[in-house]
Parts: sequence; structure tokens; C-alpha cells
Amino acid sequence: MKKDIPFLLQKDAVFQEILNLYGEPYIGARPEGFVSLCKLIIEQQVSLASAKACFVKLESFLGTVTPTTILKASEIDLRNNGLSKQKANYLKALATAVVEKTLDLETLSQKEEAQIKKELTAVKGIGNWTAEVYMMFCLQKENVFPIGDIALQNTLKELYPVTTKEEMLSLAKKWEPQASLATYFFWHYYLKKRNRAPLVY
Repeated sequence: MKKDIPFLLQKDAVFQEILNLYGEPYIGARPEGFVSLCKLIIEQQVSLASAKACFVKLESFLGTVTPTTILKASEIDLRNNGLSKQKANYLKALATAVVEKTLDLETLSQKEEAQIKKELTAVKGIGNWTAEVYMMFCLQKENVFPIGDIALQNTLKELYPVTTKEEMLSLAKKWEPQASLATYFFWHYYLKKRNRAPLVY
């Protein structure tokens, strides 16, 4: 994806400014599959640090995080290991979808973004943000713009005269087909400005 940095620099001077300030962005990568999706569900609307602590606790309790171990655990077990009632239900819904083969995680990478999003968001607890970040980090899809991400929204408001999601989506059109790389630039800016590093686990 980094090979396409010159494309963005040509499209928008803001990326050159970010590059001058903080260097090249970190491009996130996570393995495809069940564990990464579980992590993203746990990361919904919480800090990455607390999500990591929750996942580590859950993994320690289960031994391995698989559809089978999630389904065998009771809701009380899951809640006692850091999950909210809602997220415990979401992980069970995901595990059920994988076991019953209504969601085939192994074939997602071969499909178009719209189809991937449709299949992922059919599972209770997986919304647009989770599906989009999975596509970026796990499937390395190049033209994804997770507009529901708060850090992304805040950065765009800071760097451009935009206030609404509609304005942000319109702005993102000029970065296609490299919207994912543009997003990584903005996340990079957001973290570096706050002296924070990407959390990898």
C-alpha cells in the first residue's frame, strides 16, 4: 500500500504536510479470521488499551479463542472475563455464524468490498465500522473509508473545513482508489500528535 503514497501526495497537499511532520504512516495488518473479528468487536467504542486487556483476559480463560470455545462458555463466563453482556452476545452470534457456515471467513478476501460488508454486517454485532476496519487490516483492501471512526472524523475536522459525514465522504472521493491509505495517514497524524503509538496485539 505504501507504494501508492506518491498518488496521494499528488492528489492532496495535506498528505505531504503529514509526511513532513510525522513520516510515513503505519499500515496496520492483522491475520484474517475469527480471532481478529473478535478483537474488533471488543474494540467497538472502547480504547484499544482496554480492549487489549479484555481480550488477553478472555484468551487466558478460554485457552484459545475459537468459535467452539466461545460457544461452550456461558454468558456469565464471558462477562466475568471482561465482556459486556452485549459483546458477549455479539461474540456468540459470530461464533454461531462461523460454525453454521452462514459466514465463510476464508472466502471473503476473494470478494468485492460491498459483498464483504454485506456478509459481515449480516452478523449481529458487526456494523459498518467493524466490517470496514476488518477489510483494511485483515484483507488489505485499498479503497475503504471507515467514516464511523471517531479519530478519523476528528482529524478531518481539524485538517479540512468539514463538519458533517456527508462532507467528509465527498472529500474522500478524491482519494479513491486509495481511501484506505488516506485513512492510515489520518490515523497516523491523530496518534503522533498525541504522542501515541499504534497498539498491536
